[in-house]
Amino acid sequence: MTDPIKRVPFDVESFLARFASLPGYVLVAPKAHIEHVVRDLTEDQFVTVMRIVRRVALALEASVPCERTYLLSLGSQQGNAHLHWHVAALPPGVPYEQQQYHALMAENGIIEHTPEEAAALATAIRNALDA
Repeated sequence: MTDPIKRVPFDVESFLARFASLPGYVLVAPKAHIEHVVRDLTEDQFVTVMRIVRRVALALEASVPCERTYLLSLGSQQGNAHLHWHVAALPPGVPYEQQQYHALMAENGIIEHTPEEAAALATAIRNALDA
């Protein structure tokens, strides 16, 4: 039996998170509906998407000041089941107790970008990707 994932065109897109808790919070996701980060990807697909995640992370680091870059694949069968990676730049100087998961949780505050600010950030990241 053929693995159905191998027949799915494997395109990946990245975009700014709608409820960003850090400046330059980006999501990276396959366009095809995939749910499980390990079982639903072939090894080649996993490596391909991780290369893209790395490129996006490097572009993000070139676009916003950051002390560390967080990469996570989160989701749940109960909600947000589509496979995606969170790529978030931790700004310099954030106190330790406000880093890591605390920094990623929208419950601890989100950044309100104007449409113009979001467009400028997306352009900066896109330009860094193209460089």
